[in-house]
Amino acid sequence: MSLLLQMTIFLGACLIIVPLGKRLGIATVLGYLFTGIILGPSVLNVANDPQSIMELAEFGVILLMFLIGLELRPQRLWQMRQAIFAMGSLQVGVTGFIFMAILWFFFQQSIPTSFAVGFALALSSTAFVLQLLNEKQELNTTYGQKSFSILLFQDIAAIPLLAVIPLLAGTSSAHHGIAYFAAIIATFSGLFLFSRFVMRPFFRFVAKSGASELITAVALFIVLGVVLLMETLGISTTLGAFLTGVLLADSEFRHELEASIAPFKGLLLGLFFMTVGMTTQLSTLFNNPLLIIGGAIALLLIKLISITLIGKYYKNTWKNSLMLGTCLAQGGEFAFVVFNVAHSEQLLSQSLLEPVTLIVTLSMVFTPILYWFMTRFVIPRLEKNNQQDFDEIPSHESPMMIAGFGRFGQIIARIARLQHIPFIAIDSSLKQIDFVRRYGGKIYYGDVTQPELLRSAGIEHVKVFVLAIDDVEDSLNTARHITLNYPHVKLLVRARDRHHVHLLRDIGVTHIWRETYLSSLGLAYRALRELGMEDQEAYEKIELFRDYDEKLLAEQQSIYNDEQKVFETHRNALAELEHLFESDTKVEPKENEVNLRRGLEQQRINVSRNENE
Repeated sequence: MSLLLQMTIFLGACLIIVPLGKRLGIATVLGYLFTGIILGPSVLNVANDPQSIMELAEFGVILLMFLIGLELRPQRLWQMRQAIFAMGSLQVGVTGFIFMAILWFFFQQSIPTSFAVGFALALSSTAFVLQLLNEKQELNTTYGQKSFSILLFQDIAAIPLLAVIPLLAGTSSAHHGIAYFAAIIATFSGLFLFSRFVMRPFFRFVAKSGASELITAVALFIVLGVVLLMETLGISTTLGAFLTGVLLADSEFRHELEASIAPFKGLLLGLFFMTVGMTTQLSTLFNNPLLIIGGAIALLLIKLISITLIGKYYKNTWKNSLMLGTCLAQGGEFAFVVFNVAHSEQLLSQSLLEPVTLIVTLSMVFTPILYWFMTRFVIPRLEKNNQQDFDEIPSHESPMMIAGFGRFGQIIARIARLQHIPFIAIDSSLKQIDFVRRYGGKIYYGDVTQPELLRSAGIEHVKVFVLAIDDVEDSLNTARHITLNYPHVKLLVRARDRHHVHLLRDIGVTHIWRETYLSSLGLAYRALRELGMEDQEAYEKIELFRDYDEKLLAEQQSIYNDEQKVFETHRNALAELEHLFESDTKVEPKENEVNLRRGLEQQRINVSRNENE
């Protein structure tokens, strides 16, 4: 079967199987693995030569590392040095020696074989973990960043591990002497100079040509050229691609490079995981199910426990430590490379190569399941057990109480503090509480929907109550309780949207501020000014819109549960506003200004009358 036909079949299969898996809640990476297993020699045998496709698929990992490098400026990489070298070296060293001891003591393997296999199993899958974290949008979390740091060290550690295998096998190689490592240093130094003094001027030359497709060609040329150089020197191609991305991270063409390569990266990365699935020998699994499945589970548990303890040693929370161990628990694609080199050097027998390869593959398959189990059951229970009791708030006589200390409540608190107005702030987020207290702020941990807490905080002495909590249902319950039991308190409420406004008005709340509404008007005003409109004219247009929007909101109050009527009033109001804007251009400026001021003055009179009532 030709390579073109195989590629067409792969694309068609993944377009069917991966979306079906997503509907069933299966991770995308796992969908690609299952697609490869189904198409591979063990099931349908569509691809009888997966190794030829693997060479193409490995470019997915290379492009992934290049794009990650583009996101990391050298300064940020220097800031991460402790996590990379301290945590990374400890993780590789501890887990590598554990696996080495197990292979030597329990499976009677030689020390060189135990060393090579043990430290290969200590490496995790860079492509798999980063794809999983990107899919879950967890790459920027604490454990996501530390996972990346450790993975980066593993990629670096793979170079000396591959270099030492011929020495362990007792064969001499000219590729692994002092001259070899000197060539590595010279290569990376040359890449630095090349990116600084040759590549960037060349980018400008290509960009000035006006042919946008050439940016993609330049990006692929850089990656392919670096891969060719790394292969010639016997250096990790993924590490070389990553460092090249880092060297170009502060280039003005970084975003163009990223946009050009991203589609190729996603497609080839999926192909890489399919080829991993195709190389899975299910016959070995059926012949030794306990050994293979038990080995994969043991691999996951040993790495999970050891990495979690390493995370705690570096003073991470239990949640971050457990998630760090979960993400890095599987074996990695570099293990396959190490196994093949060890096998070619006769350090690893065929009878051991097949089961350890399958164990690493199965550990990848089990990782999304382990991740789901941790995030669904273990982490929520851990957070529940660590839940702190609400504070006992002493009674105060502050004139202001702020419920909810997010982005909305913080601004109000800062203004009150600058005006020396005492206030009590209450929030139900422990992270928020700890952050504010770190800077000396007086804020209490509590649930404002509990009447006892409000009484203990001294709500009877409060003149103004700012209700800025995020949950709509809790906001309504709190507002209802305060309007019924503390009518003397002036209630100022933040609303998430128009529907929330209607619900609050039904309760009897009159002073409501819609989230993002005023900031949107402010941005619109600025946009009109930037487009050449005069300051007064832009202000009048915004005030005109604001008046009619408030009028529309009032009209919809009695019908907001009827979606059809709301739509009709909204459509009519837009037509009326458009007509008003068109006719506004025909009115003399002075007449327009007088009418607008009259309208605004009448609106202020109506507002004052409502407040007095």
